[in-house]
Amino acid sequence: MADRVAAPHAVVAIMGGDSLWTHQADWTAALRQLIQSYLGEDRRAGTRGTHAGPARSSEDDLTDSAFTEVAAHSFPLSRAWAPKDVLGYLRTTSFPRPALFAGQHPEFETAALRLLQDHADGGVLEEDAVFTVLLARRPGGDA
Repeated sequence: MADRVAAPHAVVAIMGGDSLWTHQADWTAALRQLIQSYLGEDRRAGTRGTHAGPARSSEDDLTDSAFTEVAAHSFPLSRAWAPKDVLGYLRTTSFPRPALFAGQHPEFETAALRLLQDHADGGVLEEDAVFTVLLARRPGGDA
């Protein structure tokens, strides 16, 4: 669709990064395990079903489109989370949204807050992540 609606010299940008579900840290592993103890081993996705991961990368999808000239730019970033901020973030995501807990969400949040506080160093949970931006254009474009 982007090929049909984008200007001839347009650039398509796809941005993304790690999530707390996939991030590899002691505190995220413990949090993931706690979520799974309530909801099962599979990662939830959307309003139903589970997330198995993408079948293909965004870069592969772009190179098979009209926008075949793809450049990837990675930006490392460090985030410092307060335990209560992590709980707020979790409420906005599909994999541990409150409705999945069948009335056990308050108990989950109490357990999660305790777990996060136990892992926090000086009240802070560190996340070292990478944010990736893919820029793609049609062959021969000026952008």
